[in-house]
Amino acid sequence: MCYSAQIKADFTKYVRHFGATISLERFVALFWERQRDGSWTKIPKAMRDAFRRPESEAGFELAKLVAEGDREQEQRYREELTAQHARLAKAEAVLASAKPTKKAAEDKRIAGNKIAAAERNLADLERREPADQDARIYPGTYAPVMIEQDGQRVVVPMRYQCRMPGWNAVVERKYPGTYNARRDKLEESWDQLFGYRHGILVVTRFYENVARHRMEGRELAAGEKEENVVLAFDPQPPQDMLVACLWNVSKSADNGADLFSFAAITDEPPPEVAAAGHDRCIVPIKPEHVDAWLNPAIAPREALYAILDDRARPYYAHQLAA
Repeated sequence: MCYSAQIKADFTKYVRHFGATISLERFVALFWERQRDGSWTKIPKAMRDAFRRPESEAGFELAKLVAEGDREQEQRYREELTAQHARLAKAEAVLASAKPTKKAAEDKRIAGNKIAAAERNLADLERREPADQDARIYPGTYAPVMIEQDGQRVVVPMRYQCRMPGWNAVVERKYPGTYNARRDKLEESWDQLFGYRHGILVVTRFYENVARHRMEGRELAAGEKEENVVLAFDPQPPQDMLVACLWNVSKSADNGADLFSFAAITDEPPPEVAAAGHDRCIVPIKPEHVDAWLNPAIAPREALYAILDDRARPYYAHQLAA
């Protein structure tokens, strides 16, 4: 399953190459909602930074929301630093007393880890030079997905974990794996979306959790515990991959706001991904199939499966993720 990917947050790719428009209204709604409920970091930094230089009135509103959201997030990190420094000082005082405790030692360890994490997060927030991690998405975070509505290609921010039709937040928590849609389950688990709501996510890299011994092509040694590693898979030659997706919109969902969400379609892996220890792979479609994929109602199911089969097939080189 594609548990993480590096998205293309440069919206000129969508506008110039695909003739899409950016749904500024949806971006404004998302940014405002995530700022209001304290989940600002669910929006990747690269996606926020893309709106720092406004070109329209709606763009100015987005730029303002980005600045405000970052300021509020900075305040949260600074408050965390203050609290953890106080916790650290208290723990060190106990450890230096005549009666040091295990709790104080544990508090010192935890406080030190949280201080380091808050300092890293603060540095990342303040950094203006782009880094790969800025564009990385995980289940529960947001990404720009291109869909077609009323004959127009539109880029809409969507959560990477699809909430299925008829579900609410309670039902969704029982099925945490809906960020990927298996090709062999499209007419079973995904029948309400496959053939109806198709999208495209542009990514440059994807990541997978694999067992170390499988990556190394061996069996577990006697007494050896399974160890997880994260691999980064890069298409060769480097290229933007048009990942086939399914999406849904849940009207008046959490806190009364509409929730747009999506899943990436996955299939059996090519040999090099299987050899690296993983059993699934995203499905990048070819540019000539974009129109047909985004307009599934005009094509029979067989034609949609043919698009998935006639996919782009780069070689995926892998390395341990940083």
